[in-house]
Amino acid sequence: MPEQLWFTELLNKWFAGPANALLNLLHVPAKYPQAPINNSFAMQVLVVAGLIVFFAMVRASLSVDKPGALQHLAEGAEAFVNNQSEEIIGHHSERFTPFLITLGWFILMMNLIGLVPGFESPTATASVTLGCAFLAWMYYHFSGFRHHGIKYLKQFLGPVWWLAWLMLPIEIVSHLARMMSLTIRLYANMFAGDLVTLVFFSLIPLGVPVLFLALHIGVSLLQTYIFVLMTTIYLSGAVSEEH
Repeated sequence: MPEQLWFTELLNKWFAGPANALLNLLHVPAKYPQAPINNSFAMQVLVVAGLIVFFAMVRASLSVDKPGALQHLAEGAEAFVNNQSEEIIGHHSERFTPFLITLGWFILMMNLIGLVPGFESPTATASVTLGCAFLAWMYYHFSGFRHHGIKYLKQFLGPVWWLAWLMLPIEIVSHLARMMSLTIRLYANMFAGDLVTLVFFSLIPLGVPVLFLALHIGVSLLQTYIFVLMTTIYLSGAVSEEH
């Protein structure tokens, strides 16, 4: 049985039964029925719970006259994403802000939770980053269909009708490559960051590892920004009037 974090052990203790029932219903039985919930899933549950608490606290403390630190933080993040979207996508880009800001907060917290002793970053697991990339991939295609209707498919056929037979497979591979690019970039950087931090903490308990913690924070912020930026660029292409 794989090693479990303490929070994972709690979830398996409380919810192993329902989790096994759900997996059996989907015909994907757990490899370890006594521990069907793995560490990466447990960390995602914890991140979602933390974000719910965070936004509940922001909502409860909203003030026009005396905004608090949490409100400033939330509004600053929203303004940054909204301004970036407007620059890249253009007019009416604000409708995409809720998705992009939620995606950004979720990925950032998953990146940073590995700094807490006893936890690990779920984004250092390829299946988690693939899930985030697939969600972004599906969302920008959905937005393209919602904006253009069935005419959205024209962008897969190229500008010259008699080359459509050649452009279609090229475009399909190109869009699939986008999903893989998002997956691998986030996973590789977070896995490497976690590994380097762990190695230096095992070799040098104090002093130098603090620098790597700061580096981990920087990488977490940068990779979150890149993920959201690339998703915004893909959205821009999907809803562009040129199609």
